[in-house]
Amino acid sequence: MTTLSDWLAAQNVDQGLASVMTTMAAASVEIAGVLRQAAITGQTGLAGQTNVQGEDQKALDVISNHIVLNHIGQNPHISILISEELDEPVHLQNQGAYLVATDPLDGSSNLDVNVTVGTIFSILDARKGLLQPGSAQLGAGYAAYGPATSFVITFGPVAAAFTLDETGVFVLTTAQLGVPAASAEYAINTARERLWDRATKGYVAENVAGETGPAGKRYNMRWVGSMVADVHRILMRGGIFMYPLDSENAAKGGRLRLLYEGNPMALLVQAAGGASTTGQQSVLDVVPSDIHQRVPVVLGSADEVKRVEAWYAKG
Repeated sequence: MTTLSDWLAAQNVDQGLASVMTTMAAASVEIAGVLRQAAITGQTGLAGQTNVQGEDQKALDVISNHIVLNHIGQNPHISILISEELDEPVHLQNQGAYLVATDPLDGSSNLDVNVTVGTIFSILDARKGLLQPGSAQLGAGYAAYGPATSFVITFGPVAAAFTLDETGVFVLTTAQLGVPAASAEYAINTARERLWDRATKGYVAENVAGETGPAGKRYNMRWVGSMVADVHRILMRGGIFMYPLDSENAAKGGRLRLLYEGNPMALLVQAAGGASTTGQQSVLDVVPSDIHQRVPVVLGSADEVKRVEAWYAKG
């Protein structure tokens, strides 16, 4: 049995960088414990506040943010935290080399119905500033709080998955995730179809046509509404996740945040052999202009991403 500590010790990375993964794992274990009791303790409702994006915060959004901040504050190798729940970066009282950007509780709108939610994070070199493209990430990962608590991470070359055991230790369950190039599943919110651009409508229409259309095979649609849950499924068995630019979110640049949603998920998918695009370029090539910048995100099986890119190339 290989634990997260064993796996990290075997990686060719700086000890400080490995410690950041350990810190995020510890924060995830604590959040998992809080979530298990949330319905009993009455913590699934709104906190009565909004975040910088103008979204209503759930009580557990605030609690999860406090947990992450507390754990990060105890790691001398981390000097900056960027969080979805905080307007400004937090500069910690040390000279640590690393910056963590995080969505402490992705998918919190699903808490009332006990659907998988998660914690997403990205690790960057703090000495290179706040606004770095995803290609500069030193590591990334997420925790998925579902029937089991999963911890999926990468330092770039490979993506590995761990599962929390009954003693509170993460155990390696998949040493190298592999997203198949071809797939027959796609994840998109079809309630927004009237808002989609031509490329998205064209790609989805081909999938709906199944064997009778140009794709030549039958597709299934899956949509949880929690990015962690949808991307976790893709990392486990393939598929494509789509939150494209549409007529409603175009003014904001998209729906998902680049630094702590799009970038870490794109790095994980790439490490597993998949690909990502905004429709115009790889998500990892976008140079951010703001810590809370939004972008369109399409990622998953490489062949499916290529089909989406081909639709955008048609103009």
